[in-house]
Amino acid sequence: MEAAQTVVGTPQTNRAAYADKAYDSQGNRVYCRLHGLKDAIAERGKKESGLGRRRWVIERSFAWLKRYRRLATRYERRADIHLGLLLLGCALIASNFCR
Repeated sequence: MEAAQTVVGTPQTNRAAYADKAYDSQGNRVYCRLHGLKDAIAERGKKESGLGRRRWVIERSFAWLKRYRRLATRYERRADIHLGLLLLGCALIASNFCR
């Protein structure tokens, strides 16, 4: 959960944690409040959460990374090798936008 601090931004920005219905629990909401995050977690049992636009960006990014088979299924035992492949995948995706 500590990795959430590095993902959501600096204290100067509007810090929020966007999550789907799988993360709807009181513990996650309390964690967000304790760390100064606005919790935008979809609630179970409701059809529309209003998070579709923001969650789509995340899901699209995961789909781009899963184009690289080594990242779709984690074959590496060592975390540093997996991280290196993940960074390489991100660099390749970013280079496609620079063209």
